Amino acid sequence: MWSDNETIRDLVNFSHVAEIAAERIVGAKGEPLSIGISGDWGVGKSSMMKLLRISLEGRTDLNVKFVEFNAWLYQNYDDARAALMEAITAAIVDHAVEHRETLPEKTWTRATKLLGRVKKLRVLGLVGTAALDYYTHGHATGLLAGGMAAFGGLTDGSVSASDIEKAKIVASDALKGGKDLVGDKPSEAAPDATEEETPRKAIQAFRDDLEASLSEMGITLVVLIDDLDRCLPKTAIATLEAMRLFLFLKHTAFVIAADEGMIRQAVRTHFEDVTLTDDLVTNYFDKLIQLPIRVPPLGTQEVRSYLMMLFVDADPDLTSEQKEQARTVVCKRLSETWKGGRVDKAFLAGEIENCPPALTNRLALAERIAPILTTSKSIRGNPRLIKRFLNTLTMRLSMARLQGVAVDEEVLVKLLLFERCGDKDAYAELLRSVNGSDEGHAEILDDREASARGEEGAPALDKPWSDPFLAGWLALDPPLAGQDLRGALYVGRESHPIISRADELSSDAASVLEMLLRLSSASPTVDAEVASLPKQEIAKLTDKVLARARQETAWGVPSILNAMQSLAGASQQAAASIVAFLSEVPPAQVKPSIVPRLSTTPWGQRVLAALTGRSGISTPVQKAIATAGKGTA
Repeated sequence: MWSDNETIRDLVNFSHVAEIAAERIVGAKGEPLSIGISGDWGVGKSSMMKLLRISLEGRTDLNVKFVEFNAWLYQNYDDARAALMEAITAAIVDHAVEHRETLPEKTWTRATKLLGRVKKLRVLGLVGTAALDYYTHGHATGLLAGGMAAFGGLTDGSVSASDIEKAKIVASDALKGGKDLVGDKPSEAAPDATEEETPRKAIQAFRDDLEASLSEMGITLVVLIDDLDRCLPKTAIATLEAMRLFLFLKHTAFVIAADEGMIRQAVRTHFEDVTLTDDLVTNYFDKLIQLPIRVPPLGTQEVRSYLMMLFVDADPDLTSEQKEQARTVVCKRLSETWKGGRVDKAFLAGEIENCPPALTNRLALAERIAPILTTSKSIRGNPRLIKRFLNTLTMRLSMARLQGVAVDEEVLVKLLLFERCGDKDAYAELLRSVNGSDEGHAEILDDREASARGEEGAPALDKPWSDPFLAGWLALDPPLAGQDLRGALYVGRESHPIISRADELSSDAASVLEMLLRLSSASPTVDAEVASLPKQEIAKLTDKVLARARQETAWGVPSILNAMQSLAGASQQAAASIVAFLSEVPPAQVKPSIVPRLSTTPWGQRVLAALTGRSGISTPVQKAIATAGKGTA
């Protein structure tokens, strides 16, 4: 099984993106910086964060103190704003304690007072959702929204003195609104506030002490905020607003990983009472970010490499050194794809000394399914979804092994692709076809696979099978037409029931079906047993017998004709179905010997009449029908 969590093993050459972010933090030389890592769920934002941290930890030109903050963990347990402030100040205090002997007394004192200042800010009502809402009577939202546009100049990549002054004015106006509501003097709401320490002064003092502590300690604070897009809108926005308290402080760098779409939705939900244009909603996240980095989507080349490396990492016959060597050469090769480099089975198997045969087969499998995993609307090359796909495959293979079910891994992969990514109606049609066949064959795939593979004379694909995904799936090796798919579907039954027509029959009907399928000649005893069944069960038996009849390729007097004759004699509905079936048998398969059998029954005569009017019926058959007609006239 492959872990669904973030990883520090770079399998698709993403390290260079993390290196770029690390270089920007180092290159800022103490100036404030905010970086946004964006991308859809599961594409690797958290892994990119970890790679960034590893890159910074390996540098000797920057003394970094990390704070990892996951707002999702605090949701419903603590206010995200207060939790973020306390996490940051706790990191500074920890660093001060760790370096107590080398720090000047002034720096030590200032750093250790930071947590006290956060607590005071809690009391003053400047952090903590409940307190802020209480003091402002819900008017804080308007203050925050009103200042959004003024921060536009702070996000163009270069922050000027004018930009900072604009930010101060906005902050001052917002705090003045809070001050008017809270008051400068001690009150019941903020009993610890003094004439000298107003809310504005408390916040400014906290910022000044934090900035001074970082400067005197010679460290850069790198705050890694992850899983913001998992939070409820209230928590997501509260975390972003708390960031604003620390943004633009020297010696700080904030790195935020989030899905932009989720953040936009959170902004709309949070500011639902404020009129926001689409631009404001779209740009809210951008207004906090100086350097946006989007996790690159995986193309077919990367998906193929990723699949192959997942198989390499899971191979028990390879050593850790071989796996790491393979990872290194794959990442190097991916960096050369722009000039024609390619990661495929031949390349990777050639780089692994004595590559195990089982792994070689899996590398070939990865090569075949990579294009469809890249273009499928349900997966689109998403690394986390690819892992889940492979984990499901592994689980079903284990189930097959434990229960002694013979399945081909490649057949299981192909069916799982259809189940995960294909049209639901088409998949249901496939299941019905397999469930209705005694041998577990999906007869509906015969012509469709031939068409998708470009075989001459094959009919064009109909909807929904003409969909590009399904057309590609039908052409994918191995072909499934003619294979027994019951075992593969059985181990995947957690997602769909296995219901055959035999399962729908009563015990009496099941017994009669067994007799019908063994008939080698007409039997009055069997005819009587069929006639004793309810009409609904005769109809089910007819479907089952006709499914077997479709396997016949020569219609003289095959054994199955005895069962058909018994059913047709017991039910007009069964007779109609059998007439329709025999009337459509390919002309080349009709032999003269069937004519005498059909000519003795009314339903058989209707079949002969239908055959007479068809082109392609051989001359001997036509003569036999003409002779039979004279005998019945």
